[in-house]
Amino acid sequence: MADLFFYGTLRHVPLLSLVLGRDVPELREAVLPGYAVRRAKGQPFPLIVPTPGGQARGVFMPGLSEEDVARLDFYEGGFAFDLIDERVCTTDGEKAARVYLPHDGAWQIGPLWSLEAWADEWADMTVIAAREVMDRFGHQTAEEIRPLLPFFRARAWANILARKAAPQTLRTAMTMDDVEIVRKREGYDGFFRIKAFDLRHRRFDGGRSEVFPREAFIAWDAALVLPYDPVHDTVMLIEQLRYGPIHRGDPAPWVLEPIAGLVDLGEAPEETARREAVEEAGLRIDRIEPILAAYPSPGYSTEFFHMFLGLCDLSERAAQGQGGLDHENEDIRNHVIPFDQAMALVESGEINAVPLAMMLLWLAGRRAGLRRAV
Repeated sequence: MADLFFYGTLRHVPLLSLVLGRDVPELREAVLPGYAVRRAKGQPFPLIVPTPGGQARGVFMPGLSEEDVARLDFYEGGFAFDLIDERVCTTDGEKAARVYLPHDGAWQIGPLWSLEAWADEWADMTVIAAREVMDRFGHQTAEEIRPLLPFFRARAWANILARKAAPQTLRTAMTMDDVEIVRKREGYDGFFRIKAFDLRHRRFDGGRSEVFPREAFIAWDAALVLPYDPVHDTVMLIEQLRYGPIHRGDPAPWVLEPIAGLVDLGEAPEETARREAVEEAGLRIDRIEPILAAYPSPGYSTEFFHMFLGLCDLSERAAQGQGGLDHENEDIRNHVIPFDQAMALVESGEINAVPLAMMLLWLAGRRAGLRRAV
């Protein structure tokens, strides 16, 4: 049996219960002298650092089993944390306890951390991401999980963004209350994720469907931006190798697309669009306008696109340029071309990525007004 002291997010009972895979008893307050709880810089979680005169508040949990500690090690190991032995002050006096400390140099130290402030902003996301982590317990190692954590959080953030539903004026008033996931089956958990399940749902005639099997590709929210210069009537397109066309058997798998990227944890999609314009094309967007927010393939994928028009000056850009981040293995070429040429590429089929074609067609209907306004 082991006694542990939790000073950070594991003080949040829903998260601790998920990680342990069981209900937890009432936690006892405790203090670890000589330490302070600080936020990991740029991250939604805390770490503990030696601090003369510090008092790290937390909770003491005695009697953890070998299975409990294995599950905790797996979860915390993904953040590059290890257990050390310390002594904590409880209402029953000083106790020996084990504490998770970060690896040296793993994270930069940020400001003081508050459980209450974290719970308001990050608790829901953290629990959703932790569920994906713990689904892999017994199948992968903490070291294998660690590089995937940003993508788990991005998927969790997409789940948070999805809570704002689109209007239901023509659509049915039915909701998720009318859908029952009867059974979850083994899927696939890698960089991408596939969930397999059996479900039934309420039908339009008021009855219930039979139980039937389906799978879903669990992706992320992405922000897409089409740069447009209304003064010179030019657009910027990017070109890169795409893996879908490779495995479809397309002999020309380089694709023309808008600038795009995953919506990172905590980002507004507009922020993502501006960031990706800089990363993929070295381009600063002057003004951004929403085009549409929609599912590209709702029949099988959770992927969701936040699409924008980026108004900017393209006059100083060469007809072709390079972009992308080497550490993300991006090899991107950008093209600045007249709007009419872009539309001709839609007509010829050379533009064969639906989001880009749709965004250009959207722009075609508003182009005259945008040009008059400059």
